[in-house]
Amino acid sequence: MQYWLFKTEPDAFSIDDLAARPNQTEHWDGIRNYQARNFLRDEVKQGDKVFIYHSSCKEVGIAGLAEVVKEAYPDHTQFDPESHYYDPKSSPENPRWVMVDVTFIEKFPDVLALKKIKTMPEISEVGLVKKGHRLSIMPVNEQEFSALLAASR
Repeated sequence: MQYWLFKTEPDAFSIDDLAARPNQTEHWDGIRNYQARNFLRDEVKQGDKVFIYHSSCKEVGIAGLAEVVKEAYPDHTQFDPESHYYDPKSSPENPRWVMVDVTFIEKFPDVLALKKIKTMPEISEVGLVKKGHRLSIMPVNEQEFSALLAASR
């Protein structure tokens, strides 16, 4: 099993939105960065745990936990000209972008703020604390996952 952090803007999609979905499951679409896409396509696997991280909002930080329940498959939004994520260079025969399905595990009592995460001495590798790392999908090693999870509960 691997561990991940998926960023989302809660005005667009939040941990509460995930919890409210039928079966508390939703596809994670709209990824349009090649490195993040490669993580989704090549490394994110069923059973992996995912921190849901709220960004570009009042309370920036880790809001909850989810699990990958379906591995990478073509992101349908790339084919829809009405979608913000439309990619005219992509086709069903040769899709560029993928998505995975995640299911809700839990919402944390409080958002674990980025400000606090940056003060945790055991957190040094996750992209959140490294200068210039702003990917929407990023790996989290097992030790940092455990420390972040403990601090979130």
